[in-house]
Amino acid sequence: MSSQRRSSRPSSAASRTSMSAQSDVETKLECRAAFLGRYDDIRDEIDSKDDLMTLLQQTGRNPSSRVISKYWTRNTESLTFDDFVDICRREPVTSEDELMRAFRKIDVNGDGYISLDELFKVMTTKGEKMSRSEVKAMIDEVDENKDGRLDYKEGNKFFYTEFSHMVISTAEDYKKMSIRMMEKKEKRKLKKKDGEVTPRREDLSKGRRESRPRSAGRAGRGQEPNNIRDWTGVSSKGAFFLDDESGMVTHSYSLVLSEDTEVWITIQPLRIGESGESLDGTVIDTALFVLNADDNSLVAFTENRDSKGKYSLRCSLSMGTYTLIPFTTGCRLKPRRDTSTKDAKLITKDKEGKIALTRAFRKALEEIFEMADLDGNGLLSRDEFNWYNLRTSGEEIADDEWQVVEDNIDLEKGEITRTGFLRLNEMEADDNEGDTEDLWITLNGMGFNKSLILDEACPFLLRVYAEACDDPELTVTGLDANKEKINEAVCELAISKGEPSKVRGMKDLTMYTYSNDHRAMIVVDNKSKTRVKIELDCSKRRGLVSHTGSLVAAVTASPQTAVVGHHILPLDDRGDFSVVCEESILK
Repeated sequence: MSSQRRSSRPSSAASRTSMSAQSDVETKLECRAAFLGRYDDIRDEIDSKDDLMTLLQQTGRNPSSRVISKYWTRNTESLTFDDFVDICRREPVTSEDELMRAFRKIDVNGDGYISLDELFKVMTTKGEKMSRSEVKAMIDEVDENKDGRLDYKEGNKFFYTEFSHMVISTAEDYKKMSIRMMEKKEKRKLKKKDGEVTPRREDLSKGRRESRPRSAGRAGRGQEPNNIRDWTGVSSKGAFFLDDESGMVTHSYSLVLSEDTEVWITIQPLRIGESGESLDGTVIDTALFVLNADDNSLVAFTENRDSKGKYSLRCSLSMGTYTLIPFTTGCRLKPRRDTSTKDAKLITKDKEGKIALTRAFRKALEEIFEMADLDGNGLLSRDEFNWYNLRTSGEEIADDEWQVVEDNIDLEKGEITRTGFLRLNEMEADDNEGDTEDLWITLNGMGFNKSLILDEACPFLLRVYAEACDDPELTVTGLDANKEKINEAVCELAISKGEPSKVRGMKDLTMYTYSNDHRAMIVVDNKSKTRVKIELDCSKRRGLVSHTGSLVAAVTASPQTAVVGHHILPLDDRGDFSVVCEESILK
């Protein structure tokens, strides 16, 4: 565990979750909403040029006849939904500047004004027809002098800002309405199909998302689906790192689903070197929170665990973007105690002064390579190498520094091989003329001790399977502590699913105990207007361990807040597990 950072090495500068990727997801959603607002099924086809025009306008685009003719030629008989999405990717959403150019064309007599008749002619000849009263209402909204005309001359800032903004906002509102209509339609279909109901998108954005009831014939809540081979799976490695400054640091992820779907998600520790087990031999706990990407509210948690330490959950998720945050309590992955061990030897020098890596150091570097290879393809992409650099140096590296990598080692398909990774470390040792300080900073940052044993990090494997979504996207988006998000999720889970117990003598103070057969969480919810300090005593049961280091711990709950008191795990996973917590107010 180290707060030191070595000098930065060449790597990539960003996560794969780019703005373009996010835009593409939103484009698909808007296309789907517009399409299902006009057709009954996503497998239906667009059968006319007018329908294509209307659908494009409903997604905020204003295509000319020339644009439409590019996609609807003389030989076109129909277009599929995928064709429509591809068109929307190519054609940009209408901007305010484009609207102004369009208004100048509307001004037939060129007097600098748009009359009701001129605007009505345009608004009733393309796409969804508007009535004369609707067009008049648009003009009245921004007709400052009430002469029934729109002054769009260059000097009229009011027109530029207000009317253009109104049109753009109306288009956005229409897209949102289309999404709501689509979800209502799909909800009705599900009801007719088997009585199941998919949570509405707008409901889910307001609070905790509930898992749908399972259909008859499917595996139970904690069981892997019988037909999992037919589901689409994505996976990524990651790791928990103990850190002096931040406590526990971990990779976090974005999950994007283009369809409503049932999901099966698992996370388990990976055995890389000596990792995956605590010092007493128990499997390190590796759980997962699924959060709403918009407001970080809790969607689901891996409540199930098998005998090998694999945690899992099964639920239904609506189309959209989710944040996945791995979580370990700290009950088993703990800071090392003994630091008196002599440093292992990292390099050797021959008679001519040539530097070589020792066998033990090479083994440790190969284990680091396995940890950094997040997609498990045996190579390090620029993104993967960047996450490694962020962990060990705290910095991202620019293009010219990545060029150093390309100039000095052979890449395979543009990615770093295991041999190339070892070569980079040899180069660093050589550049430092045998000084191993930077090498040790790297090792400590990745969780290795002086004996080159991985004891302050726990690699894990995260898998996501989707039943009805053919293209789930799982992307690493961060490498940080996520303390606030995790604490809020724990409190939300305990309060929503835990057993409440009123604290004696405090009507606005409640203790919640969330417990299953392998873990417990104790949360105190203070709804009063005063600060309260409370002692939580879980020592009545033997064979337990708390993340606080003691089964008797004091916590302070600020007014109108909830606070985590204990994470409790068994000392031995093979025994029975139960928790009794007694509380008392401290003065």
